[in-house]
Amino acid sequence: MSKRPSPISATVDFDADGVQHGFLKLPISNDESAWGAVMIPVTVVKNGEGPSALLTGGNHGDEYEGITALLKLANTLKAEDVHGRVIIVPMMNVPAAKVGRRTSPMDGGNLNRSFPGNPDGTVTEQIADYFTRYMVPLVDVVLDLHSGGRTLDIIPFAASHLLDDKDQQRQALEGAKAFGAPTAMMMFELDAARLFDTAVESQGKIFVATELGGGGTTTPERMEIAERGVRNFLIHYGLVDGELAGPSQPQVYVDMPDASCYVQSEHTGLLELTVTLGEMVEKGEVLARVYDMTRTGAMPVEYHAQRSGVLVARRFPSLVNMGDTIAVIAEVVDSLD
Repeated sequence: MSKRPSPISATVDFDADGVQHGFLKLPISNDESAWGAVMIPVTVVKNGEGPSALLTGGNHGDEYEGITALLKLANTLKAEDVHGRVIIVPMMNVPAAKVGRRTSPMDGGNLNRSFPGNPDGTVTEQIADYFTRYMVPLVDVVLDLHSGGRTLDIIPFAASHLLDDKDQQRQALEGAKAFGAPTAMMMFELDAARLFDTAVESQGKIFVATELGGGGTTTPERMEIAERGVRNFLIHYGLVDGELAGPSQPQVYVDMPDASCYVQSEHTGLLELTVTLGEMVEKGEVLARVYDMTRTGAMPVEYHAQRSGVLVARRFPSLVNMGDTIAVIAEVVDSLD
């Protein structure tokens, strides 16, 4: 069934040369603004013919590494430095970013679980639909910058996915490596069907994702990785000139083959992690303990590694509920090819 045109309109001309700063405008009507709009900032930098890239951050509103890096890039990238077109959207989910939340305060929607979207749906679904049907078809490659937000801390990595189209998979993997984070990953997603990743990949486009830290903050070290990686991505795909800049240590390759990489809590209580982020662990090793906060004298529940590997992500808050991911372990491999 065909869908109606998106209610979102752009104040920029995606085909015009030069640098444009504008908005993707989604009409809304609520108690605060009867005839209002969600205003999603967008920058287009175009210089003649060439490849086209979409750079996105703020898919989740509490992941600040990508938002900050893309705001800085939008302020500095010049048309004469570009071969083709770079579209920069620092905050896909503006309502969530404004309040520092993973999900939108307008409808509770998780944008990265709302694709391909719906032009007749909630605000979040309408944003997802616009990116799926209007933004992605404009470009050849997509870089979506994520981190752990308030509830996770994650070692900085760039990632691609296993795909049926092996040439598409190869090109994405090359981009993930070229990003130049300390780690490059072949990532297994627990819920891939409604991700932005899948909406892009299903259109045959090259998609690279990142996780660049977390805790609902940024650090100078992780910002350096983010900014260097964005520039590397543009260099690798031929949008700007320059030499790729890698990490200070040899890049580590890791693979997430299946869901056993994720350790999720079956209890509610106080979390004690026994392994440091980035540390190697052995199968069966104690990763964490969860303490009952309703009484003393109760022994904690221990959680053990289901596989050997490196701890690539951990829960950030010490309070944990049933179902929360408390640790993620990935295999260190010699090659991802």
